[in-house]
Amino acid sequence: MNYADIKSIDVANGPGVRVSLFVSGCNHHCWNCFNKEAWDFNYGKVFTEKTLEELLEFLKPDFIKGLTLLGGEPLEDQNQQGLLPVVKRVKELYPHKSIWCYTGFTFDKDVLESMWEENSITRELFSYLDVLVDGKYIEQLHSLNLNFRGSSNQRIIKVQESLKQGKIVLHELNN
Repeated sequence: MNYADIKSIDVANGPGVRVSLFVSGCNHHCWNCFNKEAWDFNYGKVFTEKTLEELLEFLKPDFIKGLTLLGGEPLEDQNQQGLLPVVKRVKELYPHKSIWCYTGFTFDKDVLESMWEENSITRELFSYLDVLVDGKYIEQLHSLNLNFRGSSNQRIIKVQESLKQGKIVLHELNN
């Protein structure tokens, strides 16, 4: 897996101060995407064990609330494979810190109706995610008044509660 960037201090992609990992590779190609260069799966640097150790060190301070996964597209198959060991280590070392994931896929249709059955890595990856911001960015639905999302079609979903209840449970940050 390649990554485009790691932000050790990020306040834009989830509540509190977070560490954000921007993976490379996306097939959605949303119009006016803020991170077009990360569409290319070969963009950026190779994510290595050393990169993981740096990321874990960034997460260490108590003021860091968690990890946010963005892209590119974290839920592309090859990115899921690369991210699974990352989220496992994060939850082992920092179980109280949340993991947020941004995706252009929709949780109910794309993830649960398709990926869930086709890819066992998806099921395991989602066992570590706390929040999913789903849906493609749609410029016509863009609003600066939205919490932690770019367009109003995107939802902030509580992953574990949604899986337990068998229905979408929206985070209170939706407005």
